[in-house]
Amino acid sequence: MSEAPRPPVPPFTFESAVEKVRLAEDGWNSRDPARVALAYTVDSQWRNRAEFVTGREAIVAFLSAKWRRELDYRLIKELWAFSDTRIAVRFAYEWHDDSGNWFRSFGNENWEFDGSGLMQKRYACINDLPIRADDRCFQWPLGRRPGDHAALSELGF
Repeated sequence: MSEAPRPPVPPFTFESAVEKVRLAEDGWNSRDPARVALAYTVDSQWRNRAEFVTGREAIVAFLSAKWRRELDYRLIKELWAFSDTRIAVRFAYEWHDDSGNWFRSFGNENWEFDGSGLMQKRYACINDLPIRADDRCFQWPLGRRPGDHAALSELGF
């Protein structure tokens, strides 16, 4: 049984790739693992840092553990490149651990989509930079980044 399309679907244009990136950002900023997992195929393959994750159930478990560890998580994604079925993004997110230590994590992701717009492959490289709480740049209320908030390029990231 195939799933309903998840627009925008390939082949991507510049506009649809930008939209897909923003939808992914919004999903991750929800910090709802079950909601986020619906954007991926049931057998989606991930490499996240040095972890390998396969399938939606594993994605939900991975994200649940991530957001128990990475508190007050706020993310910005930005389109880097795209082709018919692939999108590359760069991103940054801010979070703190349970001891109150703040971090800004920077990275790149490569995504590959099936014909219905579900992500079937996700490869992420991420580096963490300790920051002071005073140096935070992502301070909107938890949830979706406001439309008037600066993007990564505007922040100089």
